[in-house]
Amino acid sequence: MQKHILFISYDGMTDPLGQSQVIPYLQGLSAAGYNISLLSCEKPEVYHTKKKNIEYLLQASNIQWHPIQYTKKPAVLSTLYDIYQLKKIAKKIYKQQPYQMVHTRIGIPSLVGLWLKKKYGVLFLNDIREFYADSRVDGGMWNLSSPLYKIIYKYFKKQEGEQVKHSDGIVCLTQAAKRIIVQWPQYNPATPIEVIPCSADLNLFDSQTISQDKKNEYAKKWGIQQNDIVISYLGSIGGWYLTKEMLELCKYISDKIPNTKFLFISPHRHEQIIEHARQFNINESKIITTQASRNEVPLFLSLSNFSLFFIKPCYSKLSSSPTKHGEIMAMGIPVITNSGVGDVAEIVTETNSGIVINEFTEQSFKQVAELLLQSNFSGNRIREGAKKIYALDNAIESYKRMYKKLLG
Repeated sequence: MQKHILFISYDGMTDPLGQSQVIPYLQGLSAAGYNISLLSCEKPEVYHTKKKNIEYLLQASNIQWHPIQYTKKPAVLSTLYDIYQLKKIAKKIYKQQPYQMVHTRIGIPSLVGLWLKKKYGVLFLNDIREFYADSRVDGGMWNLSSPLYKIIYKYFKKQEGEQVKHSDGIVCLTQAAKRIIVQWPQYNPATPIEVIPCSADLNLFDSQTISQDKKNEYAKKWGIQQNDIVISYLGSIGGWYLTKEMLELCKYISDKIPNTKFLFISPHRHEQIIEHARQFNINESKIITTQASRNEVPLFLSLSNFSLFFIKPCYSKLSSSPTKHGEIMAMGIPVITNSGVGDVAEIVTETNSGIVINEFTEQSFKQVAELLLQSNFSGNRIREGAKKIYALDNAIESYKRMYKKLLG
């Protein structure tokens, strides 16, 4: 008999994260013979434009999609409404076709997952892809000086322990997170735990598939000369991403290596990038800001010699596996990054795929600029490292292994 699994995500499938870090895994599990129902919260502004494409993708893989609308306002009350909606639809799916396991992302979905385990006795696979409550505090979303957010934080921390206690299986993104979770008093050593980093699409992120004509077209458009050294940044601005510190490093690199340009591939807040560049007296002709569709990202990245990302080194980020890291490595591009974020520093060191700094100081920044001049990284070796650590097929095999342990 085919096993039925309900997967719950608070991220929408019409969001980039849903398309890169949920759908590919579920497609692989569906192909392995599991009957997957997918319950997700969709943001109206992107849902209506991308709904048909996602429906087509999921139907082609025999995945039953149950999207609900994500609500943002008013704060707290909107989240309570989302929880109510998720429970309502999860109950409806169970009554129509009982599922044997609920597989949830952390936070709101895992609240619903534990509730379903207690209500229906289904297995509960707890996908701890971040330390949820702490990440909200570290990222500035929950201010603990507010009595309301202090209560919310304590509630979710308590739930975090309850969820681990009642989990039938646990997935996390990093070895650093696993070392922490297995020390929690609520963790049962008999509960299987699997480390599955965020995976990269190695077919999409492949420098060999990039058109040289297209590269030349964008180099000309952005004023990139043949002998320029291009340092890219990929992703959102603000929150955990340390824009100011990255631009400060750019200043030191620019002073040391005058033919450097900085390419920021980011969906928003380009004015913040320009503002910080001015603050550090970086010539604006050296700063390129652009948005990119997912299919354009590899092309834009391919123009860079290095890729930079600094992420706030804090407790919650020990559980983090930045998707961009796997994608950059898949392109064979060395990174400039900081320690204290998941397993990133260890991976960069083991695969000889970039430069890691331990502190954001003038001395460290000057050292990076010196190392860039002396560096000699192998793009092929970096891509081989990405295949070993971040390949989608490896992630799917790990999930299949966990499903088999729990479901037989």
